[in-house]
Amino acid sequence: MLVGELAANVLLMSGCYLYVLAVILVSGKLDKFLSISSKTSRKFLHIMIGNLPFIIPFFTLAIFPTLVAAPFILVTFLATPYSPFKSINRKLKGLSEITEEGHQWGLVLYAISYTCMAFLFAQKSYVIAAGILPMAYGDAAASIVGEKFGRHRYKLVARKSLEGSAAMFLVTLASLIVGLVFFSVIYGFSFLSKIPALLSTAVVATLVEGFSPMGFDNLTVPAFSVLTFLLYSGGA
Repeated sequence: MLVGELAANVLLMSGCYLYVLAVILVSGKLDKFLSISSKTSRKFLHIMIGNLPFIIPFFTLAIFPTLVAAPFILVTFLATPYSPFKSINRKLKGLSEITEEGHQWGLVLYAISYTCMAFLFAQKSYVIAAGILPMAYGDAAASIVGEKFGRHRYKLVARKSLEGSAAMFLVTLASLIVGLVFFSVIYGFSFLSKIPALLSTAVVATLVEGFSPMGFDNLTVPAFSVLTFLLYSGGA
């Protein structure tokens, strides 16, 4: 029985690896095939990897979500200009081009955030989603809308726009609503009981994104989103 359960988890983990590698490959080619910027390709990567929390409930052994996320700390580091292995860096050309277009440590911090949350909350993947969805969907929307439509600029630490921050809030809120409806079916909790938590999380995620320097929001937004969600949902 244990062997069968282990095999099922390994198979699901392998599927997650293939999914992430496929997303990385596609992201690295989008600018060439669709004539979009590397920045948009990076946001596509963020969004698509941000869907992984929806797979986590199907793991039955808690260690496997961490095993899915942890290797990509090394992979994303090797794709940065700081990689000591230049031959590997060249083989990760698609990912390294996306990384270099933005903050060089951004994707590494994203992988670290994912790994920490997977380790701490593997049994409650809706908590992981509360940290990842604002980063994956909300921050991507803030960046794209701010770059294209941002007219009212402000600077707290990094330069942002009110239009981008509004997009961050609305898309974060929408993604959390969809996510928690899904997880309420999986885990059997009341969606309505989580409304104060998801509203508070959307507000805090937006404020933190506005204060965070480029790239570091991959660490600060998930961390503060999870803390806010836990605070307003009674720690569960």
